Amino acid sequence: MVGWRAVGPQLRDHPGFAPELLALAAVDVLGPRARDWVDQVRRAYPEADADGVARLATRRFVRMAGTGGALAAGAGLFAPVAELAAVLWTQANLVLHLAAAYGRDPAHPDRAAELLVLTLVHPDDGTARAALASARAADAPAEGPWGRVAEAAWRLATPVAAQAGGWLGLRLAARLLPGAAALAAATGGTATAERVAARAVARYRPRRA
Repeated sequence: MVGWRAVGPQLRDHPGFAPELLALAAVDVLGPRARDWVDQVRRAYPEADADGVARLATRRFVRMAGTGGALAAGAGLFAPVAELAAVLWTQANLVLHLAAAYGRDPAHPDRAAELLVLTLVHPDDGTARAALASARAADAPAEGPWGRVAEAAWRLATPVAAQAGGWLGLRLAARLLPGAAALAAATGGTATAERVAARAVARYRPRRA
């Protein structure tokens, strides 16, 4: 398993595998926390079913996505990077909590591939698993620091590529109306989290006869 302490040097040496390395770290660090949170909710609300726990988790992290987007919009030149970090963190938390709500082990290695698919980094589980295997097997650092940075930026942007065009709108809105950029970022972050939640619920909820 890749922990937060180990992932920093790996990201530096292999930025092209940033989404995969971050997914592995998220499962390692956030997975146990998601499991503990779901256990606490079930002890507090013993009559709550899986759908009820999933709704609680969704509301929690959709709200966090909106707050993170609004705060990132005020980060000036670094706003896209700040929002990207906030979005990826919140989406990983959301997916792992929903997996736990429906009885999946959020700390299981399979969750890393599922996280990459549900956040649209990879189109299917097979591609995601192959990329994770390559990330685990990577040894020598990639050559060419600027090329590595460009590759990392492009790959990390994949999960939120749909929002890229929105930054032009945010900049224009910020010029026209104070506070509009933060409002638009919050709305965009919320909508993205809701879509991720819908995909995760569709995947993890048991099929009913």
